[in-house]
Amino acid sequence: MAIARLTQQDMTEKEQRELKTLLDRARIAHGRPLTNAENNHLKKEYIDKLMAEREAEAKKARQLKKKQAYKTDKEATFSWSASTPVRGRR
Repeated sequence: MAIARLTQQDMTEKEQRELKTLLDRARIAHGRPLTNAENNHLKKEYIDKLMAEREAEAKKARQLKKKQAYKTDKEATFSWSASTPVRGRR
């Protein structure tokens, strides 16, 4: 199942601020305004990292849910009274 590409609107405020900080740091490091290609490259790398983190979190959540799922007791024998109505047939 392929996950749709994350956009800036889908990011939380914290993630958006982190992206802006990353872009500002790159601009300061270059000592000039970044080109569109440089901006887009940094954004793409950051979004890829975020998507990988979110996928890892989702995978952990799925594993935990699967682990905590109700499991039938294999040692228990079948109980006819559990599957028949208490009041009997009408």
